[in-house]
This record gives sequence, structure tokens and C-alpha cells, in this order.
Amino acid sequence: MTRHGRNSTANPVYSYHERKSASARSGYGSLKARLGKDSIKEFDCCCMSLQPCKDPVITPEGYLYDREAILENLLHQKQAISKQMREFEKQKEKLDAEDARIHNADEIARTRQFLETEKQITTKRVNAATPTATTKVASEAATSASTAGSTAAGEGQRQASAASASGGAGAGASKEADPMHSSALPSFWVPALTPQAKPTLVKKPDKHPTCPMSGKPLKLKDLIPVRFTRINDDDRRPDVAKKSRYRCAVSADELGNHVPCAVLRKSGVVVTLECVDKIIRKDMIDPTTGYKLQEKDIIRIKGGTGFAASAAGEGQHLEAKAPRPVAQF
Repeated sequence: MTRHGRNSTANPVYSYHERKSASARSGYGSLKARLGKDSIKEFDCCCMSLQPCKDPVITPEGYLYDREAILENLLHQKQAISKQMREFEKQKEKLDAEDARIHNADEIARTRQFLETEKQITTKRVNAATPTATTKVASEAATSASTAGSTAAGEGQRQASAASASGGAGAGASKEADPMHSSALPSFWVPALTPQAKPTLVKKPDKHPTCPMSGKPLKLKDLIPVRFTRINDDDRRPDVAKKSRYRCAVSADELGNHVPCAVLRKSGVVVTLECVDKIIRKDMIDPTTGYKLQEKDIIRIKGGTGFAASAAGEGQHLEAKAPRPVAQF
């Protein structure tokens, strides 16, 4: 083995490990991180505050919110919509006034052109015996045509000599006529000649606020109150410190991220999906109140467990990406 046989730089191939280490040191290349269980919120936590809900409500899509947080968000959205609507109305009035001004200018230009055309129309009767300006011009053109033939030959020779003499001058004239070589191009240093960008137009906002998670329109009447059934224990710690806080209202099973849950719309109680499949779907009756249920009355709580298979079923992505400049090796 040679002296530099163990040197990694002697390898002619840029390996994957070397590429990763060089990207980490240089700051190039996109970063990826796998989200684990600690990055997934608890099933009973608000989707906005990420804290256990004090007054939980759920949307028809299955997203759980604290009532105070979602009401504050909807109020903020309504204020932003009203502000954007006022800006849109002001912009619309300005554009309408500009269009009216351009339309009036076009009308004035057409009127002036019509009046100029009317002035050129003669209203006097023309006598055929008296010579008019048209006949005089025609006679003069006939006499000049006869004299032009005699001078055509001499003029052609003079033009040929002039063309050879002005060959160099023609190139300079073509450069002056070319806009790329013109000295009157827009200048970025002179404010009067600087090209100006068009103003950004304000888009018309949606009239209804949307759900922060699903992006669908959300109204106050769509929020469904949720009633969790607490576990009977003597633990007086706050809810954040407890690992197990609630149980199923029918089967009394412990609820958690590893147990898929659903909310019954009419009563608001939380049950497990296993209870729904084995008990409730048989006769579609709420076990706690006896009300008749429909399929839309069973709302599954959106949540994740941190496992890839469960996240794929919930439509979640457990991989975080941070794009950065890419180095080509």
C-alpha cells in the first residue's frame, strides 16, 4: 500500500457521505427531518394553541379547536376581509374613473377627426367648363412627364456615383436608426426615464372566513361542542401533566393518540372507532341519548400517532423539509 493509500481524497468518486458532510459545512442542499411522536399533538389539544382544550369544539371536517381560539381567529379573518374589501372597492372606483377618462378622450379625438373631415367636403357646384385645381395638376403632370424622360439617364449615372460615395455614411445612419444604438434609451439613473412597474392590484376577497386547517368556509353554526368523558382517578395534576385524561363514553376504554376516536354530532360525546363499528353502526342510535344518527353525524377526530402508516391514512406528512441552495458536484 502506498503512502497516501488511506487518504479519503485519493478516491476518484465523490461518495454520498462526503457529499452530505460537505453540504452540512457549506450550507447547501435541502434539509430533511423525520417527525416523530414528540412532534405530533395530542388528540384532545387545540389545532391552534396546541394546548388541551378547555371548551372544545369540532368542525365538520374533524379538526378540534378551543372555542376561544377559533372565535378569535374568525373575528380576525372578518376584520381582514372587510379591510381588504374596502381597498378593493377604492381600487375599483379608481380604475372606473381611469376608464371613463380614456373613453372621454377617445370620444373627443373622434369628434375632432369628424369635424376636420367635414371641413374638407365642398358644398359649391363645380362647372365642367371652368378649369379646376385637379385639371391643372393633371396638365402639369403630363408636361413634366415628357421632360423627365430626357433627364432619367443622366440622373441614373449620378445616383450610381452617389451610392458608392455614401456607402460608409449609410452604415452610420443605420446605426443611428437602430433603437439599440440610440442614445435615448430608458435610463435607470435618471428618474424621468426610469421604467415604471404597474401597481399591484388588490384581489377581491372571499366573503366567508375559512377553517385554519382545512381551508374550507367555516361558520359559527358549524362548530359542534365536544364533551369528553374524564377518567375517574385521584390525580389532581393539571391536564398537561397527565398522560391519560379521557375515556370512551360507551366502552370506557382509555383514549389517546394510538386510539382512533369519533364525535357523535347530536350529543357531542367522544367514542372510539371500534365502538362505532361494533355497536353504533348496527342500529345507528346514539347510546347515550337514544337519538337516531346518520353517517354525517359521526365525525372522526383528525389526529396522528407518529407512525407512517397512520399518518398516510390521515393525510399527514411526517417529513419536514427546508429548501436551501443546491450545489452541483
